[in-house]
Amino acid sequence: MSFKKTFSLGGIHPPENKITATKSIISAQLPDMVYISVNQHIGTPAKIVVKKGDSVKVGTLLGQADGFVSANIHSPVSGLIEKIEDTPSASGYYQQTIHIKVQEDIWEDYIIKDSDLNRDIESHTKEDIVARVKESGIVGLGGAAFPTHVKLFVPEGKSPKALLINAAECEPYLTADHSLLLEKADEILVGIALLMKALAVQKAFIGIESNKKDAIKLITPLCSKYSGIEVVPLKVKYPQGGEKQLIRAISGKEVPSGKLPLDIGYVVSNVSTAFAIYEALQKNKPLIERVVTVTGKRLEAPSNMKVRIGTRFSYLLEQVGGLPSSACKVIAGGPMMGRAVASVDAVVSKGTSGILILDEKETKRAKEQNCIRCASCVSVCPMGLEPYLLKYHGQHSMHENAQQNYILDCIECGSCSYSCPANIPLLDYIKVEKNSVIQINRSKNLK
Repeated sequence: MSFKKTFSLGGIHPPENKITATKSIISAQLPDMVYISVNQHIGTPAKIVVKKGDSVKVGTLLGQADGFVSANIHSPVSGLIEKIEDTPSASGYYQQTIHIKVQEDIWEDYIIKDSDLNRDIESHTKEDIVARVKESGIVGLGGAAFPTHVKLFVPEGKSPKALLINAAECEPYLTADHSLLLEKADEILVGIALLMKALAVQKAFIGIESNKKDAIKLITPLCSKYSGIEVVPLKVKYPQGGEKQLIRAISGKEVPSGKLPLDIGYVVSNVSTAFAIYEALQKNKPLIERVVTVTGKRLEAPSNMKVRIGTRFSYLLEQVGGLPSSACKVIAGGPMMGRAVASVDAVVSKGTSGILILDEKETKRAKEQNCIRCASCVSVCPMGLEPYLLKYHGQHSMHENAQQNYILDCIECGSCSYSCPANIPLLDYIKVEKNSVIQINRSKNLK
């Protein structure tokens, strides 16, 4: 199969900087403290079911899903709950957080700790898979952190025809998914097969960018052990891993404005999520840890690390040589869609795919100038939007015009800002206006 499948509109080619692509996954040391937010997912925060002074083990339920679009939270460590209070998250917002003093690494008895491969799929029913995914607190690990059990709930009248697995990892610097593909390929394929059974689909396509030839070479022959799973090599282009872009690349179909992938017969999940589902169903292991790329050109030993949820960035940076004196910005995620954090005391959440350290040269913004009407932002937008126009609407509080020009379709990939020769931070303006439109719509719905 040729390496030419991709989405049709826009896209850019930022430097890949995959400096950890050849690094094996290492296990981060256990910290002395972890900080567990009950709001690590899209939707309603989990309802806390423990209290100060309680002893917990690895896998103890800390927070119970509060509503359909919510997710359980489990303890990633064993220890003592010192306090529960509002604490700043990586997003900058204060969130209810459980502070746990780490003691011995004692796991709940229900978790199977061995690493033996378990390919048994037949013993699980569709209902069992969905229930276990929900119980285990699994969310999308590609960054959005949307509760996975919600995606597995198919409303009456809808009928998915295929599962798409996002293994593109198009964001510069990040290699967590790539490293997981190389080290846990069989487990990921079992997880995909379980997802297929839950959705009652016969086909699954794994989209992998062609710069990961080692992963493509490894996974492709392994797919023959599992019915209906196929690897689709993709062209290297950002944002190839965007949900709608992945669907367009693999199926050739477009998700209409305002619609969901399921509306045209597809469900999209991330490769790390598939691995988490394997662990939940085959090892009874809730989502308590994940692979995180800790990277940056000035880091002494950038790494792919298996990290317990709730670990501070600072503790992980100590294990890769420390925070460089030249560090100017710390980002949770990648350089295009990640979020700068105010402090290295930020903690790893379920949705943290990377910790990126940039120096002043890499982060310094050139002076913003007037728009020169070059339409570069239009040509690179993967959603076919007009970023310069959406910025104008936002600056002049033209909320209705912004909505009419599909601002809610923006996936916030940053291609417009990256390509602007006038150095206009278009995405910053668009994010503010998009949030305004969302709030206006929400207030209308409440009336």
